[in-house]
Amino acid sequence: MNRPLDVLFVHADSAAQAYQDLSRTYSAIEPPTWCLLLAQSCRSKGYGVAILDCGAERLTHAQAASRILETKARVVCFVVYGQNPNSGTTNMIGATALCRELKQLAPDALTCFVGSHVSALPREVLGDPVVDLVLLNEGVYALHNLLQTDLQSGLDKVRGIGFKREGALVINAPERVVPQDRMDIDLPGYAWDLLPYRDKPLDLYRAHFWHAEFNHALRTPFAAIYTSLGCTFKCDFCMINILNREDNSEGVVSANSPNMRFWSPEFMLGEFDKLAGLGVETIRISDEMFFLNKRYYEPLLRGLVDRGHGFRMWSYSRIDTVRAQYLDLFKKAGIGWLALGVEAASQVIRREVSKGSFQEVNIREVARVIQESGIHIISNYIFGFPDDTMETMQQTLNLALELNTEMANLYPCQALPGSPLHRTAQENGWELPDSHAGYAFLSYESQPLPTRHCSSAEVLRFRDEAWQKYFTHEPYLNLVERKFGLEQRRNVEAMASIRLRRKILGDAPAP
Repeated sequence: MNRPLDVLFVHADSAAQAYQDLSRTYSAIEPPTWCLLLAQSCRSKGYGVAILDCGAERLTHAQAASRILETKARVVCFVVYGQNPNSGTTNMIGATALCRELKQLAPDALTCFVGSHVSALPREVLGDPVVDLVLLNEGVYALHNLLQTDLQSGLDKVRGIGFKREGALVINAPERVVPQDRMDIDLPGYAWDLLPYRDKPLDLYRAHFWHAEFNHALRTPFAAIYTSLGCTFKCDFCMINILNREDNSEGVVSANSPNMRFWSPEFMLGEFDKLAGLGVETIRISDEMFFLNKRYYEPLLRGLVDRGHGFRMWSYSRIDTVRAQYLDLFKKAGIGWLALGVEAASQVIRREVSKGSFQEVNIREVARVIQESGIHIISNYIFGFPDDTMETMQQTLNLALELNTEMANLYPCQALPGSPLHRTAQENGWELPDSHAGYAFLSYESQPLPTRHCSSAEVLRFRDEAWQKYFTHEPYLNLVERKFGLEQRRNVEAMASIRLRRKILGDAPAP
């Protein structure tokens, strides 16, 4: 690149703290989706861009800071998103640590933060001495606006940013998010060519262990891609829609902007064609609600069937949005796994945390129909909702063991910044984590929300014991062996042998 670099997008590494020993082998290493989207968007406007993915390259903070300085970028933009609802907060662990390292070496480097945690708590993030600027909501237009300036004068006129003026924090009027009719134009795909690789594109990334059917050889190369942004629901525990925020008022949460925007199916087929051309077969469809709007997913899936790329994919669905008549199309298009948000066994608790949006369905029947179609299930369960008791959490575990799906995520309930539950916790004076790592489900510092009946420690202990019960349960291990093979069963057993350390349970930190 002959011209100066306008912006370097940095994806810092938080895996070691967020996943403990699971980060070495079992956790996924996902492409930095929003780095790719923002880079391609800025590049389409004529700006010089690059991406530094510290997690993929396994860089120390010192190594990463040195690499950042070599680029001499006008703006160093820390992109603090993630594919999972809690990842924006969790990824602040590495982002803030790396930013401090950078500022020690180069105090005048201009640093900028963007992401879901930033959108939820912009003043808190901007208040960090090492953060010079924040971009509000998804930051697309805010970044375009910022790069049009000299980065010093007239910042008070730049919509969608926050900055510091003589030590005071200034949050400007918000910018809009990219509207539906501009998705293909202003978010024109992914800058796949800017990602690092060892021998071939995307070979530094690895899929979730279960996505590859517990076979390490199938995990790379790997890509993750959105075909839509946002979600139409208002679940108390989720903060994903905080990225849609166009209101800087106090008390705004994700439930205030529940909307979805879609790229056109034709445009997305072009992105899938690019991945096929790069030799990628293992792909995550990251949409929060892929199995929701047939106007978009049906033509996209039919196009994938016609192309016959042979992808190995998974996507999300709620249990009440699964449509049996489309499962064959999903399977033919290459979607071999559906991630189902079961959340809780109690319908009362499920209705409460979803604000009544869950339709009553027979969970067992939905699971049976999916599995009979040849699609595997990863079920998501949450322990520690505000009304949970030891009895209701046990009911959720019992349901998980009964359904015995090919994979299960078992989470402790966190009041994630930006979620309605976080706001409720603040208003009621409930104890919240005092660090970003405290919001990470699998970290040593993890501190879930206490319920009205159970302490944080009781919730976390129940979750960890439930996880061990599930993955050492003989019917489950037999299922893995029958469907995927004896070697894969042994791989699962090896994973289950790793025990997480927990501070609030009295464990010593890792040596």
